[in-house]
Amino acid sequence: MSALRVVPARRHGQERLYVCLTDGRNVAWYDRETARVNLLSEADRADVLEALGPFLTGRYTVGPPPVPTAADLIRLSLHPDDDLAPNRPGEALHTALDRAPAAPHRLRPDPRRRALEAEQAVGGALDALEGAGWRTLHSITLPGGDRVHHLAIGPGGLYAVHTLYARRQRVTVADPLVTVGRRDTRPLPRRARANAARVSYALTAEVRPVLAVYAAAGIAVSPSPRGLRVLRETELETALAKAGASLKPSDVEALHAMARDRGTWRGA
Repeated sequence: MSALRVVPARRHGQERLYVCLTDGRNVAWYDRETARVNLLSEADRADVLEALGPFLTGRYTVGPPPVPTAADLIRLSLHPDDDLAPNRPGEALHTALDRAPAAPHRLRPDPRRRALEAEQAVGGALDALEGAGWRTLHSITLPGGDRVHHLAIGPGGLYAVHTLYARRQRVTVADPLVTVGRRDTRPLPRRARANAARVSYALTAEVRPVLAVYAAAGIAVSPSPRGLRVLRETELETALAKAGASLKPSDVEALHAMARDRGTWRGA
């Protein structure tokens, strides 16, 4: 066999070492998380292990790639234009700002940029849960123009997260209204619950609504909103990680595969 080279890469959140021929074709890869060497041909075993020798530590297994799961097959058959997984936090706001930038001499900050700042912070906190078995989708547009800011799917269940920008302002949550500062009052609890219900209908699974408040000076909740959790963006990671285990990893992957398909949401 021609000389082999080892190329590090990240794929679907996992660190891998690909073993390639000089022309770039892969003959194997080593998944650090599962400590498994996946061979495309058993005949290459000795050469592959020799190339990976400096990188292999502890126990590992060697064999052919695992049989694709149902979630893998859905993902592989999904057209790129219909795949929501690459969406950045605030993807819809990015698009809106690109299409219609704010006037350069605007006296007040563009509220879209404030909303984007909040969605990026909340999205980053949710993405940090990936190592704990969570999957997050961002900026899911529903029929009628409403939008689920973030959908977190993990061992602790499914959460539809609505983000609220409140930098240096006090937030009062008095179901069915949320007041930011002294004047800005919105029916966000009702909206968050309604969007969670639509997600639940589309995925045929229980979905809990969360209101994630970004950079607030203080939060007062009275009385406790029905079925709605109100959290700071700094509390999200800990709160969801401690939510308990109600979904198996295979369930998480299956629901994520369904949710990332744009077609899933056409009837929501």
